[in-house]
Amino acid sequence: MADEVRVIGIPRGLLFYKYGVMWQTFFEELGFKVVLSPKTDRAVFEAGEAASVDEVCLASKVYMGHVVALLEGGECDAIFVPSYNSGDVRAGFCTKYQSLPDLVEATFHERAAKFITMRVQKANDHKSARLDFIELAHRLNASPKQALRAYKQAMRAQEAANSSRVSSQQETLRLLTKYRKVAASDPTGTEQAPLVILLVAHPYIAHDPYIAGDIVAAIEGMGATVIFADETDHATAFKRSFDFSDTLPWMINRELVGAILQTYDKIDGIVLLSAFPCGPDSMFDDAVMRNMHGVPILNLMIDAQSGSAGMETRIESFIDILRFQGKGRYLNA
Repeated sequence: MADEVRVIGIPRGLLFYKYGVMWQTFFEELGFKVVLSPKTDRAVFEAGEAASVDEVCLASKVYMGHVVALLEGGECDAIFVPSYNSGDVRAGFCTKYQSLPDLVEATFHERAAKFITMRVQKANDHKSARLDFIELAHRLNASPKQALRAYKQAMRAQEAANSSRVSSQQETLRLLTKYRKVAASDPTGTEQAPLVILLVAHPYIAHDPYIAGDIVAAIEGMGATVIFADETDHATAFKRSFDFSDTLPWMINRELVGAILQTYDKIDGIVLLSAFPCGPDSMFDDAVMRNMHGVPILNLMIDAQSGSAGMETRIESFIDILRFQGKGRYLNA
């Protein structure tokens, strides 16, 4: 199949928001053209919902919609659908990531679609992941030298993108902390300290404009600043997560809870945002709600039928409570 493939499509969903820069760079370094599916909109979601069984989560339905968009766009010769396994009991992935190639191929087998698949056994182990990517490059007719170079370039590109996001958010927090001090020292009391909300959600939720765009806009529309849990340093957050739980099995949830611990003293509130019916998040969110004290938390669950009006009302109430508390009317629990 490798000889027939010149253009590779990548669905803009699920782990794309964590590893997308690496994937795109890897294939481009091997000489392929990469086409991304369009950003999520209503049409993408409805196509994915029609192609999915009812029981899968909202994010999986959105992913299937992106596969449909690539198939119908006709620009790519094959679609990249990786499998990320739970080879590490402390840095694993939900079963949807493990079974994704089988699910996609079974769903679209009648379309005679071509898929490029790979299995990443231990995503947190760079030596192991490198071997998985090199094996894929060999299947695409790359030489050992080309394969290794492509992997190294891909890793550098992803690390640079991550570092840029982390640095940008750190600078935002630095400026907000500085302005808090200015507001606190204002003798007239007219300066209002900025509210900082930490959005704790999987990257494919937090940064998907269709899934979370209205929620982020609603928070910012109330005058608060949104920072993202997945835009803290991943390695540091992963290590900090063990202060919360030694047995949490999912890598991304570990990074999210570690981010909470990293930013705990710099935020006014937390918004936990999950897509129904995510099994890992149902356990993770409950654990956070029960064990994180001192910072108010709003837990939101979105599904295919969710309207934005109810969400916006809850967000407005939450922001009002935070402002009321900031004036000393409430005490932290």
